[in-house]
Amino acid sequence: MLIANPIHDLAAIEVGQHLYWDIGPFTVHGQVLLTSWFVLGGLLTLSLVANSQLKSLPNGLQNLTEYVLEFIRDLARTQLGEEEYQAWVPFLGTIFLFIFASNWSGALLPWRVIELSSGELAAPTNDINTTAALALLTSIAYFYAGIRKKGLGYFARYIEPAAFLLPINVLEDFTKPLSLTFRLFGNILADELVVGVLLSLVPLFVPVPIMLLGLFTSAIQALVFATLAGAYIGEALEDHH
Repeated sequence: MLIANPIHDLAAIEVGQHLYWDIGPFTVHGQVLLTSWFVLGGLLTLSLVANSQLKSLPNGLQNLTEYVLEFIRDLARTQLGEEEYQAWVPFLGTIFLFIFASNWSGALLPWRVIELSSGELAAPTNDINTTAALALLTSIAYFYAGIRKKGLGYFARYIEPAAFLLPINVLEDFTKPLSLTFRLFGNILADELVVGVLLSLVPLFVPVPIMLLGLFTSAIQALVFATLAGAYIGEALEDHH
């Protein structure tokens, strides 16, 4: 007799069709790895080309990369404070750039023109596994930040300002990654679905404003995710009295 397992049933729910790869004991979505490697390769190439010959007076691509770095530093400084922000610039910068480039790849590149044996290519952030992984990395980061600074005393925050708030404070730490996961995934999936439907119905000029709006919202989603990640880490580092 088979006993229903709600967790197993939930894990079996899928959105869309996928290209499956078996890597050891794991089954992964191959199309997500392909587009993720493309995005990471593009970011690495841009970084190497722009900074291969650094100049004291930057121009061109070096100017662009330095502007992006200053933007990320300002974001980290705002969320974590002057004393703590520098150590977290690489993490927040990586999160922001990967999500930004992934979102824009879905809005600008005609991934669906490339045919696969099963499934179809799309932005890496169009897959809930990607957004869940980014959210879990953020959770690990703010737990690490808090424990590294305060030791086991970090967990005293769960009974502040009163012990009866323990269940609520614990639940909050579970809802943070869920919120990050579904906010990013839902917005990117909805944008690509709207553009796809409009392209099938009116294939010429009408979808263009929607695509431009998609570029804007994609950038905003990357900023929101990185800002919330910085805010969560800053919350873990702050002193509670």
